Amino acid sequence: MVGLGTMGAGIAEVFARHGLTVVGVERDDEAVARGRGHIQHSTDRAVKRGKLSVEDQDALFGRVTFATSMEALADCDLVIEAVVERLELKREIFGALDKIVREDAILATNTSSLSVTEISVATQRPRRVVGMHFFNPAPVQEFVEVIKTVVTEPDVVDDVQALARRLDKVPVVAADRAGFIANALLFGYLNHAVSMVESRYATREDVDAAMRLGCGYPMGPLALLDLIGLDTAYEILDTMYKQGRNRLHAPAPILKQMVTAGLLGRKTGRGFYTYEAPDSPVVVDDENTPSVPAEAPAVRPVKQVGVVGSGTMAVGIVEVCAKAGYDVLYVARGTEKVDRVRATLERSLEKGVQRGKLSSEERDAALRRVTGTAKLDDLASVDLVIEAVVEELSVKQALFESFDEICKPGAILATTTSSLPVIDLAMATKRPADVIGLHFFNPAPVMQLVEVVSTVATAPDVADTAAAVAVAAGKHPVRCGDRAGFIVNALLFPYLNDAVRMLEAHYAGVDDIDAAMKLGCRLPMGPFALLDVVGLDVSLAIQRTLYLEFREPGFAPAPLLEHLVTAGYLGRKTSRGFRDYA
Repeated sequence: MVGLGTMGAGIAEVFARHGLTVVGVERDDEAVARGRGHIQHSTDRAVKRGKLSVEDQDALFGRVTFATSMEALADCDLVIEAVVERLELKREIFGALDKIVREDAILATNTSSLSVTEISVATQRPRRVVGMHFFNPAPVQEFVEVIKTVVTEPDVVDDVQALARRLDKVPVVAADRAGFIANALLFGYLNHAVSMVESRYATREDVDAAMRLGCGYPMGPLALLDLIGLDTAYEILDTMYKQGRNRLHAPAPILKQMVTAGLLGRKTGRGFYTYEAPDSPVVVDDENTPSVPAEAPAVRPVKQVGVVGSGTMAVGIVEVCAKAGYDVLYVARGTEKVDRVRATLERSLEKGVQRGKLSSEERDAALRRVTGTAKLDDLASVDLVIEAVVEELSVKQALFESFDEICKPGAILATTTSSLPVIDLAMATKRPADVIGLHFFNPAPVMQLVEVVSTVATAPDVADTAAAVAVAAGKHPVRCGDRAGFIVNALLFPYLNDAVRMLEAHYAGVDDIDAAMKLGCRLPMGPFALLDVVGLDVSLAIQRTLYLEFREPGFAPAPLLEHLVTAGYLGRKTSRGFRDYA
Protein backbone atom coordinates (compact mmCIF):
# COMPACT_ATOMS: atom_id res chain seq x y z
CA MET A 1 0.00 0.00 0.00
CA VAL A 2 1.35 3.40 -1.01
CA GLY A 3 -0.48 5.94 1.13
CA LEU A 4 -1.95 5.21 4.55
CA GLY A 5 -4.59 7.90 4.85
CA THR A 6 -8.13 6.92 5.78
CA MET A 7 -8.66 5.01 2.53
CA GLY A 8 -5.18 3.48 2.22
CA ALA A 9 -5.17 2.32 5.85
CA GLY A 10 -8.65 0.85 5.37
CA ILE A 11 -7.52 -1.12 2.30
CA ALA A 12 -4.43 -2.35 4.15
CA GLU A 13 -6.68 -3.52 6.99
CA VAL A 14 -8.91 -5.42 4.55
CA PHE A 15 -5.97 -7.37 3.11
CA ALA A 16 -4.46 -8.09 6.53
CA ARG A 17 -7.83 -9.26 7.90
CA HIS A 18 -7.93 -11.87 5.15
CA GLY A 19 -4.51 -13.31 5.90
CA LEU A 20 -2.36 -11.46 3.36
CA THR A 21 0.98 -9.90 4.20
CA VAL A 22 0.90 -6.12 3.74
CA VAL A 23 3.63 -3.53 3.41
CA GLY A 24 2.37 0.00 4.04
CA VAL A 25 4.47 2.94 2.84
CA GLU A 26 4.15 6.60 3.81
CA ARG A 27 6.34 9.62 3.18
CA ASP A 28 7.75 9.96 6.74
CA ASP A 29 7.59 8.50 10.25
CA GLU A 30 4.85 10.91 11.33
CA ALA A 31 2.61 9.85 8.43
CA VAL A 32 3.37 6.17 9.16
CA ALA A 33 2.31 6.67 12.78
CA ARG A 34 -0.88 8.36 11.62
CA GLY A 35 -1.61 5.47 9.21
CA ARG A 36 -0.98 2.88 11.92
CA GLY A 37 -3.32 4.91 14.15
CA HIS A 38 -6.09 4.68 11.53
CA ILE A 39 -5.82 0.87 11.52
CA GLN A 40 -5.60 0.75 15.32
CA HIS A 41 -8.71 2.92 15.71
CA SER A 42 -10.68 0.91 13.16
CA THR A 43 -9.76 -2.48 14.61
CA ASP A 44 -10.31 -1.24 18.19
CA ARG A 45 -13.88 -0.42 17.21
CA ALA A 46 -14.27 -3.86 15.64
CA VAL A 47 -13.03 -5.47 18.87
CA LYS A 48 -15.37 -3.34 20.96
CA ARG A 49 -18.32 -4.40 18.79
CA GLY A 50 -17.39 -8.07 19.01
CA LYS A 51 -16.54 -8.34 15.31
CA LEU A 52 -12.85 -9.02 15.91
CA SER A 53 -11.08 -10.77 18.79
CA VAL A 54 -8.04 -9.25 20.49
CA GLU A 55 -6.01 -12.24 19.25
CA ASP A 56 -7.12 -11.64 15.67
CA GLN A 57 -6.30 -7.94 16.02
CA ASP A 58 -2.77 -8.79 17.18
CA ALA A 59 -2.38 -11.27 14.31
CA LEU A 60 -3.58 -8.63 11.86
CA PHE A 61 -0.90 -6.17 12.98
CA GLY A 62 1.62 -9.01 12.75
CA ARG A 63 0.91 -9.22 9.02
CA VAL A 64 1.47 -5.48 8.42
CA THR A 65 4.91 -3.92 7.97
CA PHE A 66 5.26 -0.14 7.91
CA ALA A 67 7.96 1.68 5.94
CA THR A 68 8.96 5.12 4.65
CA SER A 69 10.69 3.91 1.48
CA MET A 70 9.07 2.35 -1.56
CA GLU A 71 12.08 0.01 -1.77
CA ALA A 72 10.22 -2.04 0.86
CA LEU A 73 7.71 -2.99 -1.85
CA ALA A 74 10.25 -4.84 -4.04
CA ASP A 75 8.86 -8.31 -3.36
CA CYS A 76 5.14 -7.47 -3.43
CA ASP A 77 2.83 -9.25 -5.89
CA LEU A 78 0.38 -6.34 -5.95
CA VAL A 79 0.95 -2.67 -5.12
CA ILE A 80 -2.04 -0.36 -4.62
CA GLU A 81 -1.60 3.41 -4.63
CA ALA A 82 -4.02 5.42 -2.48
CA VAL A 83 -2.64 8.95 -2.29
CA VAL A 84 -4.44 12.24 -2.91
CA GLU A 85 -6.23 12.71 -6.25
CA ARG A 86 -3.41 14.50 -8.09
CA LEU A 87 -2.44 13.04 -11.44
CA GLU A 88 1.17 14.30 -11.32
CA LEU A 89 1.76 12.72 -7.90
CA LYS A 90 0.25 9.39 -8.92
CA ARG A 91 2.29 9.29 -12.13
CA GLU A 92 5.44 10.06 -10.15
CA ILE A 93 4.68 7.16 -7.76
CA PHE A 94 3.98 4.73 -10.61
CA GLY A 95 7.17 5.75 -12.37
CA ALA A 96 9.15 5.04 -9.19
CA LEU A 97 7.35 1.71 -8.59
CA ASP A 98 8.21 0.64 -12.14
CA LYS A 99 11.90 0.59 -11.19
CA ILE A 100 11.36 -1.22 -7.87
CA VAL A 101 8.79 -4.04 -8.14
CA ARG A 102 9.10 -7.34 -10.01
CA GLU A 103 8.13 -7.48 -13.70
CA ASP A 104 5.18 -9.79 -12.97
CA ALA A 105 3.79 -7.57 -10.19
CA ILE A 106 0.42 -5.86 -10.70
CA LEU A 107 0.23 -2.11 -10.12
CA ALA A 108 -3.15 -0.74 -9.09
CA THR A 109 -4.55 2.71 -8.35
CA ASN A 110 -7.46 3.43 -6.03
CA THR A 111 -8.32 6.62 -7.93
CA SER A 112 -12.00 7.47 -7.97
CA SER A 113 -11.89 9.92 -10.86
CA LEU A 114 -8.56 10.17 -12.67
CA SER A 115 -7.71 8.33 -15.87
CA VAL A 116 -6.09 4.97 -15.11
CA THR A 117 -4.65 5.06 -18.64
CA GLU A 118 -2.85 8.35 -17.99
CA ILE A 119 -1.44 6.94 -14.76
CA SER A 120 -0.37 3.68 -16.41
CA VAL A 121 1.73 5.29 -19.14
CA ALA A 122 4.13 6.58 -16.47
CA THR A 123 5.39 2.98 -16.36
CA GLN A 124 7.06 0.65 -18.85
CA ARG A 125 4.33 -1.92 -18.13
CA PRO A 126 0.90 -0.32 -18.75
CA ARG A 127 -0.47 -3.81 -19.47
CA ARG A 128 0.05 -4.70 -15.79
CA VAL A 129 -1.75 -1.60 -14.49
CA VAL A 130 -5.36 -1.64 -13.33
CA GLY A 131 -7.74 0.44 -11.25
CA MET A 132 -8.91 -1.11 -7.97
CA HIS A 133 -11.41 1.38 -6.58
CA PHE A 134 -12.45 0.56 -3.02
CA PHE A 135 -15.26 2.49 -1.35
CA ASN A 136 -15.05 4.23 2.01
CA PRO A 137 -14.90 2.77 4.65
CA ALA A 138 -13.01 -0.05 2.91
CA PRO A 139 -13.39 -2.64 5.73
CA VAL A 140 -17.19 -2.25 5.58
CA GLN A 141 -18.08 -1.53 1.97
CA GLU A 142 -18.51 -4.71 -0.10
CA PHE A 143 -18.09 -3.20 -3.54
CA VAL A 144 -14.89 -2.81 -5.60
CA GLU A 145 -14.68 -1.34 -9.11
CA VAL A 146 -11.99 -3.01 -11.22
CA ILE A 147 -10.98 -0.59 -13.96
CA LYS A 148 -9.36 -1.92 -17.11
CA THR A 149 -7.66 0.28 -19.69
CA VAL A 150 -7.55 -0.52 -23.41
CA VAL A 151 -4.19 -2.27 -22.88
CA THR A 152 -4.68 -3.99 -19.52
CA GLU A 153 -3.99 -7.72 -19.90
CA PRO A 154 -7.15 -9.86 -19.41
CA ASP A 155 -5.40 -12.13 -16.91
CA VAL A 156 -4.57 -9.09 -14.75
CA VAL A 157 -8.26 -8.17 -14.63
CA ASP A 158 -9.17 -11.79 -13.83
CA ASP A 159 -6.55 -12.01 -11.07
CA VAL A 160 -7.69 -8.77 -9.45
CA GLN A 161 -11.35 -9.87 -9.57
CA ALA A 162 -10.44 -13.19 -7.96
CA LEU A 163 -8.47 -11.37 -5.27
CA ALA A 164 -11.41 -9.04 -4.56
CA ARG A 165 -13.67 -12.06 -4.08
CA ARG A 166 -11.10 -13.56 -1.71
CA LEU A 167 -11.51 -10.34 0.31
CA ASP A 168 -15.29 -10.97 0.43
CA LYS A 169 -15.87 -8.05 -1.92
CA VAL A 170 -18.13 -7.89 -4.97
CA PRO A 171 -16.00 -6.82 -7.95
CA VAL A 172 -17.47 -5.19 -11.06
CA VAL A 173 -15.33 -4.54 -14.13
CA ALA A 174 -15.63 -1.15 -15.81
CA ALA A 175 -13.76 0.64 -18.57
CA ASP A 176 -11.53 3.63 -17.93
CA ARG A 177 -14.03 6.49 -18.03
CA ALA A 178 -14.29 9.42 -15.63
CA GLY A 179 -16.31 8.46 -12.59
CA PHE A 180 -16.38 4.78 -13.60
CA ILE A 181 -19.86 3.45 -12.65
CA ALA A 182 -20.80 4.59 -9.14
CA ASN A 183 -19.29 8.08 -9.14
CA ALA A 184 -20.45 8.80 -12.68
CA LEU A 185 -24.05 8.29 -11.50
CA LEU A 186 -23.68 9.56 -7.93
CA PHE A 187 -21.95 12.87 -8.52
CA GLY A 188 -24.37 14.14 -11.16
CA TYR A 189 -27.12 13.68 -8.55
CA LEU A 190 -25.05 15.35 -5.82
CA ASN A 191 -24.21 18.29 -8.08
CA HIS A 192 -27.89 18.77 -8.93
CA ALA A 193 -28.72 18.84 -5.19
CA VAL A 194 -26.07 21.53 -4.63
CA SER A 195 -27.62 23.64 -7.42
CA MET A 196 -31.02 23.29 -5.76
CA VAL A 197 -29.68 24.69 -2.49
CA GLU A 198 -27.52 27.31 -4.22
CA SER A 199 -30.57 28.70 -6.03
CA ARG A 200 -32.52 28.67 -2.73
CA TYR A 201 -35.16 26.43 -4.23
CA ALA A 202 -35.10 24.40 -1.03
CA THR A 203 -33.02 24.37 2.15
CA ARG A 204 -30.18 21.93 2.76
CA GLU A 205 -32.26 20.31 5.52
CA ASP A 206 -35.30 19.84 3.28
CA VAL A 207 -33.28 18.46 0.35
CA ASP A 208 -31.53 15.97 2.62
CA ALA A 209 -34.75 14.95 4.40
CA ALA A 210 -36.55 14.56 1.06
CA MET A 211 -34.03 12.03 -0.27
CA ARG A 212 -33.71 10.13 2.99
CA LEU A 213 -37.44 9.85 3.63
CA GLY A 214 -38.70 9.86 0.05
CA CYS A 215 -36.16 7.42 -1.42
CA GLY A 216 -34.84 5.59 1.63
CA TYR A 217 -31.28 6.81 1.03
CA PRO A 218 -28.93 6.36 4.01
CA MET A 219 -27.83 10.02 3.82
CA GLY A 220 -29.05 13.18 2.18
CA PRO A 221 -26.89 14.55 -0.68
CA LEU A 222 -25.52 17.57 1.20
CA ALA A 223 -24.57 15.53 4.27
CA LEU A 224 -22.96 12.97 1.95
CA LEU A 225 -20.92 15.66 0.20
CA ASP A 226 -19.66 16.85 3.60
CA LEU A 227 -18.62 13.27 4.39
CA ILE A 228 -16.88 12.75 1.03
CA GLY A 229 -15.16 16.13 1.18
CA LEU A 230 -16.13 19.08 -1.01
CA ASP A 231 -12.62 19.27 -2.49
CA THR A 232 -12.82 15.62 -3.54
CA ALA A 233 -16.31 16.17 -4.97
CA TYR A 234 -15.15 19.21 -6.93
CA GLU A 235 -12.18 17.33 -8.41
CA ILE A 236 -14.34 14.36 -9.43
CA LEU A 237 -16.98 16.59 -11.04
CA ASP A 238 -14.38 18.73 -12.77
CA THR A 239 -12.65 15.63 -14.18
CA MET A 240 -15.97 14.16 -15.35
CA TYR A 241 -16.96 17.44 -17.01
CA LYS A 242 -13.64 17.86 -18.82
CA GLN A 243 -13.91 14.37 -20.20
CA GLY A 244 -17.60 14.22 -21.12
CA ARG A 245 -18.59 17.93 -21.40
CA ASN A 246 -21.93 17.07 -19.81
CA ARG A 247 -23.27 20.28 -18.27
CA LEU A 248 -24.83 18.29 -15.43
CA HIS A 249 -21.27 17.47 -14.31
CA ALA A 250 -20.01 21.06 -14.41
CA PRO A 251 -19.37 21.74 -10.70
CA ALA A 252 -21.94 24.09 -9.15
CA PRO A 253 -20.17 27.46 -8.63
CA ILE A 254 -20.72 27.36 -4.87
CA LEU A 255 -18.59 24.19 -4.66
CA LYS A 256 -15.51 26.01 -5.96
CA GLN A 257 -16.18 28.95 -3.64
CA MET A 258 -16.49 26.69 -0.59
CA VAL A 259 -13.34 24.73 -1.50
CA THR A 260 -11.39 27.99 -1.95
CA ALA A 261 -12.65 29.17 1.45
CA GLY A 262 -11.49 25.91 3.08
CA LEU A 263 -15.03 24.72 3.84
CA LEU A 264 -14.40 21.12 2.88
CA GLY A 265 -16.97 19.29 4.99
CA ARG A 266 -16.54 17.12 8.05
CA LYS A 267 -12.76 17.00 7.83
CA THR A 268 -12.52 20.77 8.40
CA GLY A 269 -15.59 21.02 10.63
CA ARG A 270 -17.53 23.12 8.14
CA GLY A 271 -19.13 22.40 4.77
CA PHE A 272 -22.79 22.57 3.90
CA TYR A 273 -23.32 21.93 7.61
CA THR A 274 -21.26 22.96 10.64
CA TYR A 275 -19.77 20.26 12.90
CA GLU A 276 -18.69 20.49 16.53
CA ALA A 277 -15.06 19.79 15.54
CA PRO A 278 -13.03 18.70 12.51
CA ASP A 279 -13.70 15.02 11.66
CA SER A 280 -16.75 15.00 13.94
CA PRO A 281 -20.07 13.66 12.63
CA VAL A 282 -22.04 15.81 15.12
CA VAL A 283 -23.87 18.68 13.40
CA VAL A 284 -24.29 21.91 15.36
CA ASP A 285 -26.46 24.93 14.67
CA ASP A 286 -25.11 27.72 12.49
CA GLU A 287 -26.46 30.84 10.78
CA ASN A 288 -28.27 28.71 8.18
CA THR A 289 -30.05 26.49 10.67
CA PRO A 290 -33.82 27.12 10.51
CA SER A 291 -34.81 29.07 13.58
CA VAL A 292 -37.87 28.31 15.67
CA PRO A 293 -40.12 31.40 15.56
CA ALA A 294 -40.89 33.06 18.87
CA GLU A 295 -44.56 32.66 18.04
CA ALA A 296 -46.19 29.81 16.19
CA PRO A 297 -47.12 30.80 12.63
CA ALA A 298 -50.72 31.78 12.04
CA VAL A 299 -52.52 28.81 10.53
CA ARG A 300 -56.05 28.27 9.37
CA PRO A 301 -58.20 25.97 11.51
CA VAL A 302 -58.58 22.50 9.98
CA LYS A 303 -61.08 20.08 11.51
CA GLN A 304 -62.56 18.36 8.48
CA VAL A 305 -60.55 17.14 5.48
CA GLY A 306 -62.01 16.19 2.11
CA VAL A 307 -60.27 13.64 -0.14
CA VAL A 308 -61.27 13.17 -3.78
CA GLY A 309 -60.33 9.92 -5.49
CA SER A 310 -60.65 6.18 -4.99
CA GLY A 311 -57.19 4.86 -5.88
CA THR A 312 -54.39 3.62 -3.64
CA MET A 313 -53.09 7.11 -2.90
CA ALA A 314 -56.52 8.53 -2.07
CA VAL A 315 -57.33 5.68 0.33
CA GLY A 316 -53.90 6.06 1.96
CA ILE A 317 -54.45 9.80 2.55
CA VAL A 318 -57.91 9.09 4.02
CA GLU A 319 -56.30 6.65 6.47
CA VAL A 320 -53.49 9.06 7.38
CA CYS A 321 -55.88 11.94 8.10
CA ALA A 322 -58.37 9.80 10.03
CA LYS A 323 -55.65 8.33 12.26
CA ALA A 324 -54.41 11.89 12.90
CA GLY A 325 -57.81 12.81 14.39
CA TYR A 326 -59.33 14.72 11.47
CA ASP A 327 -62.89 14.11 10.33
CA VAL A 328 -62.57 12.88 6.75
CA LEU A 329 -65.08 13.07 3.92
CA TYR A 330 -63.99 11.16 0.84
CA VAL A 331 -65.59 11.48 -2.59
CA ALA A 332 -65.57 8.66 -5.15
CA ARG A 333 -67.47 8.17 -8.41
CA GLY A 334 -70.58 6.13 -7.66
CA THR A 335 -71.70 4.15 -4.62
CA GLU A 336 -69.78 1.07 -5.72
CA LYS A 337 -66.44 2.90 -5.54
CA VAL A 338 -67.49 4.58 -2.29
CA ASP A 339 -68.07 1.13 -0.77
CA ARG A 340 -64.81 -0.18 -2.24
CA VAL A 341 -62.81 2.65 -0.63
CA ARG A 342 -64.41 1.89 2.72
CA ALA A 343 -63.63 -1.82 2.43
CA THR A 344 -60.00 -1.12 1.45
CA LEU A 345 -59.64 1.28 4.37
CA GLU A 346 -61.05 -1.27 6.81
CA ARG A 347 -58.62 -3.95 5.55
CA SER A 348 -55.65 -1.63 5.89
CA LEU A 349 -56.57 -0.59 9.43
CA GLU A 350 -57.17 -4.21 10.41
CA LYS A 351 -53.67 -5.09 9.16
CA GLY A 352 -52.34 -2.33 11.41
CA VAL A 353 -54.07 -3.93 14.39
CA GLN A 354 -52.75 -7.39 13.53
CA ARG A 355 -49.20 -6.05 13.25
CA GLY A 356 -49.45 -4.27 16.58
CA LYS A 357 -49.13 -0.80 15.08
CA LEU A 358 -52.69 0.20 15.99
CA SER A 359 -55.05 -0.74 18.81
CA SER A 360 -58.58 -1.93 18.04
CA GLU A 361 -59.89 1.19 19.79
CA GLU A 362 -57.76 3.44 17.53
CA ARG A 363 -58.99 1.52 14.47
CA ASP A 364 -62.64 1.97 15.46
CA ALA A 365 -62.13 5.65 16.26
CA ALA A 366 -60.48 6.25 12.87
CA LEU A 367 -63.35 4.51 11.04
CA ARG A 368 -65.92 6.60 12.92
CA ARG A 369 -64.25 9.76 11.60
CA VAL A 370 -64.58 8.68 7.96
CA THR A 371 -67.61 9.29 5.76
CA GLY A 372 -67.95 8.48 2.06
CA THR A 373 -70.04 10.17 -0.61
CA ALA A 374 -70.45 10.22 -4.37
CA LYS A 375 -71.34 13.94 -4.43
CA LEU A 376 -68.72 16.65 -4.80
CA ASP A 377 -71.22 19.15 -3.41
CA ASP A 378 -70.83 17.52 0.01
CA LEU A 379 -67.37 19.12 0.22
CA ALA A 380 -68.97 22.48 1.03
CA SER A 381 -68.10 22.21 4.72
CA VAL A 382 -64.49 20.95 4.59
CA ASP A 383 -61.54 23.09 5.71
CA LEU A 384 -59.02 21.33 3.45
CA VAL A 385 -59.69 19.32 0.31
CA ILE A 386 -57.03 17.07 -1.23
CA GLU A 387 -57.46 15.72 -4.75
CA ALA A 388 -55.81 12.40 -5.59
CA VAL A 389 -57.16 11.56 -9.03
CA VAL A 390 -55.47 10.56 -12.30
CA GLU A 391 -52.40 12.60 -13.43
CA GLU A 392 -54.16 14.40 -16.29
CA LEU A 393 -54.10 18.19 -16.26
CA SER A 394 -57.54 18.64 -17.83
CA VAL A 395 -59.16 16.31 -15.28
CA LYS A 396 -57.54 18.07 -12.33
CA GLN A 397 -58.33 21.54 -13.70
CA ALA A 398 -62.01 20.65 -14.04
CA LEU A 399 -61.97 19.37 -10.47
CA PHE A 400 -60.42 22.59 -9.15
CA GLU A 401 -63.05 24.63 -10.98
CA SER A 402 -65.65 22.60 -9.07
CA PHE A 403 -63.79 23.10 -5.76
CA ASP A 404 -63.87 26.85 -6.39
CA GLU A 405 -67.65 26.78 -6.73
CA ILE A 406 -68.33 24.34 -3.88
CA CYS A 407 -65.81 24.91 -1.08
CA LYS A 408 -66.36 27.63 1.51
CA PRO A 409 -64.24 30.80 1.58
CA GLY A 410 -60.90 30.16 3.30
CA ALA A 411 -60.85 26.44 2.55
CA ILE A 412 -57.47 25.18 1.34
CA LEU A 413 -57.44 23.43 -2.04
CA ALA A 414 -54.61 20.91 -2.37
CA THR A 415 -53.33 18.58 -5.08
CA THR A 416 -51.21 15.46 -4.69
CA THR A 417 -49.75 15.78 -8.20
CA SER A 418 -46.18 14.56 -8.54
CA SER A 419 -45.43 16.18 -11.88
CA LEU A 420 -48.05 18.69 -13.06
CA PRO A 421 -47.69 22.46 -12.45
CA VAL A 422 -49.67 23.40 -9.35
CA ILE A 423 -50.11 26.94 -10.71
CA ASP A 424 -52.14 25.57 -13.64
CA LEU A 425 -54.62 24.15 -11.13
CA ALA A 426 -54.57 27.30 -9.01
CA MET A 427 -55.46 29.47 -12.02
CA ALA A 428 -58.49 27.28 -12.73
CA THR A 429 -59.93 28.88 -9.58
CA LYS A 430 -60.70 32.44 -8.51
CA ARG A 431 -58.70 31.90 -5.32
CA PRO A 432 -55.13 30.90 -6.36
CA ALA A 433 -53.82 32.06 -2.98
CA ASP A 434 -55.65 29.11 -1.37
CA VAL A 435 -54.13 26.44 -3.65
CA ILE A 436 -51.10 24.35 -2.72
CA GLY A 437 -49.38 21.08 -3.59
CA LEU A 438 -49.39 18.34 -0.93
CA HIS A 439 -47.36 15.54 -2.52
CA PHE A 440 -47.67 12.40 -0.40
CA PHE A 441 -45.49 9.40 -1.23
CA ASN A 442 -46.80 5.90 -1.82
CA PRO A 443 -47.84 4.10 0.36
CA ALA A 444 -49.10 7.17 2.21
CA PRO A 445 -49.67 5.44 5.58
CA VAL A 446 -46.03 4.26 5.61
CA MET A 447 -43.96 6.96 3.89
CA GLN A 448 -43.03 9.86 6.17
CA LEU A 449 -42.34 12.48 3.53
CA VAL A 450 -44.76 15.12 2.24
CA GLU A 451 -43.60 17.79 -0.22
CA VAL A 452 -45.41 21.10 0.44
CA VAL A 453 -45.37 22.91 -2.91
CA SER A 454 -46.10 26.64 -2.99
CA THR A 455 -46.84 28.52 -6.20
CA VAL A 456 -46.01 32.19 -6.74
CA ALA A 457 -49.59 32.92 -5.69
CA THR A 458 -49.88 30.68 -2.59
CA ALA A 459 -50.56 32.62 0.62
CA PRO A 460 -47.95 32.08 3.38
CA ASP A 461 -50.56 30.95 5.91
CA VAL A 462 -51.77 28.31 3.44
CA ALA A 463 -48.27 26.81 3.22
CA ASP A 464 -47.90 26.97 7.02
CA THR A 465 -51.29 25.28 7.48
CA ALA A 466 -50.48 22.52 5.01
CA ALA A 467 -47.16 21.86 6.77
CA ALA A 468 -48.91 21.83 10.16
CA VAL A 469 -51.47 19.27 8.90
CA ALA A 470 -48.61 17.07 7.65
CA VAL A 471 -46.88 17.26 11.05
CA ALA A 472 -50.15 16.47 12.85
CA ALA A 473 -50.45 13.40 10.61
CA GLY A 474 -47.00 12.19 11.71
CA LYS A 475 -45.33 13.22 8.46
CA HIS A 476 -42.18 15.21 7.74
CA PRO A 477 -43.02 18.18 5.49
CA VAL A 478 -40.39 19.68 3.20
CA ARG A 479 -41.06 22.94 1.37
CA CYS A 480 -40.25 23.85 -2.20
CA GLY A 481 -41.47 25.91 -5.12
CA ASP A 482 -43.73 24.87 -7.97
CA ARG A 483 -41.16 23.43 -10.34
CA ALA A 484 -41.23 20.16 -12.32
CA GLY A 485 -40.31 17.20 -10.14
CA PHE A 486 -40.33 19.26 -6.94
CA ILE A 487 -37.37 17.95 -4.86
CA VAL A 488 -37.40 14.15 -4.95
CA ASN A 489 -38.37 13.45 -8.56
CA ALA A 490 -36.17 16.27 -9.86
CA LEU A 491 -33.14 14.63 -8.22
CA LEU A 492 -34.11 10.98 -8.64
CA PHE A 493 -35.19 10.67 -12.26
CA PRO A 494 -32.20 12.33 -13.98
CA TYR A 495 -30.01 9.87 -12.05
CA LEU A 496 -32.17 6.97 -13.28
CA ASN A 497 -32.01 8.37 -16.82
CA ASP A 498 -28.19 8.57 -16.57
CA ALA A 499 -28.13 4.89 -15.60
CA VAL A 500 -30.14 4.03 -18.72
CA ARG A 501 -27.71 6.05 -20.85
CA MET A 502 -24.79 4.15 -19.29
CA LEU A 503 -26.45 0.85 -20.21
CA GLU A 504 -27.30 2.16 -23.68
CA ALA A 505 -23.61 2.96 -24.26
CA HIS A 506 -22.70 -0.66 -23.37
CA TYR A 507 -20.41 0.70 -20.66
CA ALA A 508 -21.78 -1.68 -18.02
CA GLY A 509 -24.64 -4.16 -17.68
CA VAL A 510 -27.87 -3.97 -15.69
CA ASP A 511 -26.61 -6.20 -12.88
CA ASP A 512 -23.25 -4.42 -12.59
CA ILE A 513 -24.80 -0.95 -12.46
CA ASP A 514 -27.39 -2.05 -9.89
CA ALA A 515 -24.65 -3.68 -7.79
CA ALA A 516 -22.51 -0.54 -8.00
CA MET A 517 -25.24 1.71 -6.63
CA LYS A 518 -26.65 -0.73 -4.11
CA LEU A 519 -23.34 -1.90 -2.66
CA GLY A 520 -21.07 1.05 -3.45
CA CYS A 521 -23.49 3.80 -2.45
CA ARG A 522 -25.70 1.87 -0.02
CA LEU A 523 -28.89 2.72 -1.88
CA PRO A 524 -31.90 0.51 -1.11
CA MET A 525 -32.29 -0.50 -4.77
CA GLY A 526 -30.23 -0.28 -7.94
CA PRO A 527 -31.55 2.09 -10.65
CA PHE A 528 -32.91 -0.64 -12.94
CA ALA A 529 -34.63 -2.52 -10.14
CA LEU A 530 -36.24 0.78 -9.12
CA LEU A 531 -37.25 1.70 -12.68
CA ASP A 532 -38.99 -1.67 -13.07
CA VAL A 533 -40.88 -1.12 -9.79
CA VAL A 534 -41.93 2.47 -10.60
CA GLY A 535 -42.90 1.57 -14.15
CA LEU A 536 -40.97 2.58 -17.25
CA ASP A 537 -43.98 4.48 -18.63
CA VAL A 538 -44.30 6.52 -15.42
CA SER A 539 -40.55 7.16 -15.39
CA LEU A 540 -40.56 8.27 -19.02
CA ALA A 541 -43.47 10.66 -18.42
CA ILE A 542 -41.67 12.28 -15.47
CA GLN A 543 -38.40 12.55 -17.40
CA ARG A 544 -40.21 14.18 -20.33
CA THR A 545 -41.81 16.70 -17.95
CA LEU A 546 -38.40 17.57 -16.47
CA TYR A 547 -36.89 17.99 -19.94
CA LEU A 548 -39.74 20.20 -21.17
CA GLU A 549 -39.48 22.47 -18.15
CA PHE A 550 -35.70 22.81 -17.78
CA ARG A 551 -34.68 22.33 -21.45
CA GLU A 552 -31.50 20.72 -20.15
CA PRO A 553 -29.99 18.38 -22.79
CA GLY A 554 -28.91 15.96 -20.07
CA PHE A 555 -32.55 15.57 -19.02
CA ALA A 556 -33.69 14.35 -22.45
CA PRO A 557 -35.11 10.83 -21.96
CA ALA A 558 -32.68 8.09 -22.95
CA PRO A 559 -33.79 6.58 -26.30
CA LEU A 560 -33.59 3.07 -24.82
CA LEU A 561 -36.19 4.04 -22.20
CA GLU A 562 -38.51 5.35 -24.92
CA HIS A 563 -38.05 2.20 -27.01
CA LEU A 564 -38.86 -0.12 -24.10
CA VAL A 565 -42.03 1.82 -23.33
CA THR A 566 -43.06 1.74 -27.01
CA ALA A 567 -42.55 -2.03 -26.99
CA GLY A 568 -44.79 -2.37 -23.93
CA TYR A 569 -41.96 -3.43 -21.63
CA LEU A 570 -43.04 -1.36 -18.63
CA GLY A 571 -41.39 -3.22 -15.74
CA ARG A 572 -42.85 -5.54 -13.17
CA LYS A 573 -46.46 -4.73 -14.02
CA THR A 574 -45.99 -6.23 -17.49
CA SER A 575 -43.50 -8.91 -16.31
CA ARG A 576 -40.81 -7.36 -18.46
CA GLY A 577 -38.73 -4.22 -18.25
CA PHE A 578 -34.98 -4.03 -17.80
CA ARG A 579 -35.33 -7.53 -16.38
CA ASP A 580 -37.83 -10.35 -16.98
CA TYR A 581 -40.17 -11.37 -14.17
CA ALA A 582 -42.07 -14.60 -13.64
